Order: sequence, then C-alpha cells, then structure tokens
Amino acid sequence: MAGHSKWHNIQRRKGKQDAVRGQLFTKLSRDIYLAAKEGGGNPETNFRLKVAVERARQNNLPADNIARTIAKATGTLRGVTYEEILYEGYGPHGVAVMMDIVTDNRNRTAADVRHIFSKHGGNLGEVGCVSWMFRRIGAITVLKEACSLSGDDLMLKALEAGADDLQEDADSYLIVTAPEQFTAVRDALEKDGIPLEDAELTYQPTSYIQLDGEAAEQVLDLIEALEAHDDVQNVYTNLDPAIAE
Repeated sequence: MAGHSKWHNIQRRKGKQDAVRGQLFTKLSRDIYLAAKEGGGNPETNFRLKVAVERARQNNLPADNIARTIAKATGTLRGVTYEEILYEGYGPHGVAVMMDIVTDNRNRTAADVRHIFSKHGGNLGEVGCVSWMFRRIGAITVLKEACSLSGDDLMLKALEAGADDLQEDADSYLIVTAPEQFTAVRDALEKDGIPLEDAELTYQPTSYIQLDGEAAEQVLDLIEALEAHDDVQNVYTNLDPAIAE
C-alpha cells in the first residue's frame, strides 16, 4: 500500500497521549541509533540517518536527544548497545506476523513478545515459519503534493533507475525496488531533485488475508500490543491493509 509509514499505527487507537509520546520517542531514538551505527553519524552522507533525524524533528524529539543518540551509536559516548533481530509468529486466524526487534536483552524481549502472542491468541514461532510469505523490498515514498512530476513521469524515472514498480494511493506514490537496487534507485531520484518522504528496506506480504468484525479486531489488538512494546520497532502482517487502517 502506498504511503504506509511504520510510525502510523503507534497512535491509531491510543488515548494516553503522554505514554504514546514516550513510546514514540523511544522508537525514534532507536531508529536514529541503528542508522548511525550502520552508516555513520553524518546525515548528509547517510540517507537512513537523514530520514530518521527528520522524522524525529517532525515529532519534536529534542535536539539533545538526537545528538546524544548519534554519539552513542558512533562510539563517541558510552551507552547501551542494541542488536537487531527478526521475530516471526502467527496471530489469531492464521495471520502471519513478523517483527523488527531492537533490544539490549534478547532473553527479556523474547519472553515479553511470547507472552503478548499468547495473551492475544497467537504463537511466537521459529525462524522461517512465516518469512516465506513475505518478500524483502525497497520502499520509497513520494508525496504527491511535494512532487511536480505526474505519476507516469515519476514511474518512468524510477524504472530507468532500476525500480520494479510504482504504486499509488490518494496522497502518495510508493516506488518498489529489489533490495539490491534500493540504494541506486534512491540516489538517482534524489539526484533528479525528487523529494523523498521516506526510503527503507521493508517486508511486503505476497498475498493478504481478508478478515472482518471480531476476527479482524483480534488481530489488530495483537498488532497494537506488539507495537506498544518498546523493543518492537516494526510489525509486518499479511492482514489486508485496508482493515489495518
């Protein structure tokens, strides 16, 4: 689905705004940490970090927090060391679930996530149990209001740069690439002056499960509970995205 943001669901059905704000700051900080650890602390040469910092500023994460997180990630300031893990499992009604985990204690996180699955009628599974239902893609989002090109012209530029597809919804375009072409396509679009709202490697299901009513709510409750855990950075499912909105 075009324009999907991994930060979108954090506030989907939440009422306690202070808690939501603190949770969002935690996830934004960890995204900055991982980006800086992977590609260095300069946003001008590290696109992932540039996007993470811009997103953090848009959500009012204090500048001191941003600078301190980058310093920890690049080793100029001592701090907690995080690792990335991919968890897989099944939600209610056979919905496949994958999660990007960022943790400083994998044993604690595994126990917490297993408990969340069990509480909501699902099961945390073994490596590979559902990943075969997803494909790894590069996803580049361009907002229509910020782009002077038509959808056809943008698609032509993206395909020339090596993209596989362009999808659109009412507000945005989603340029899909193979993982190995992601950086080249992103850099080519940036060089052409096309404003990129977001660009990341993500997972896309190869097919979707249609649910409604109470069944859909049960899955959404699981997704929401997982997203509420500080160590769960992203949640991917094969639930029909129209239901998840």
